[in-house]
Amino acid sequence: MPEPIDAPAWSSLLLGLAAMAAGIGALRKPGIWRTMIEEIEKSPTLQFLCGMLELLTGAVVYLANPFAPADVLACVMKAIGGLMMIESLAIIGFCDIYTQLWVRTLSHMHRGWAGFTLAFGLVLNVLGAMRFH
Repeated sequence: MPEPIDAPAWSSLLLGLAAMAAGIGALRKPGIWRTMIEEIEKSPTLQFLCGMLELLTGAVVYLANPFAPADVLACVMKAIGGLMMIESLAIIGFCDIYTQLWVRTLSHMHRGWAGFTLAFGLVLNVLGAMRFH
């Protein structure tokens, strides 16, 4: 019988790779996140699409990872999926308010957020890769 897929490891690895790529991109092109958020704020279509895409991604992460208190990575990934779903609803319903929070913090803390995103992605990658034999 084939081995079951290790959903927490794959979720961690894939989200980690995406976070690392986003962090590297933001460090390479300072101000790109602020521009992206301003564009999303101006377009109801982009607000809806971004919110729905994050809702879908968060739901997949949340539903694929079991709640097993003995498996810390699974619990962390389930929590991340839940937070992604909550954020997606904020984007869809309250984008004008929610994006202002990010525009203000990104204007003077851009490199800090990019570095944090890169480091967070690296941690997720390491935790996910440690589960593979």
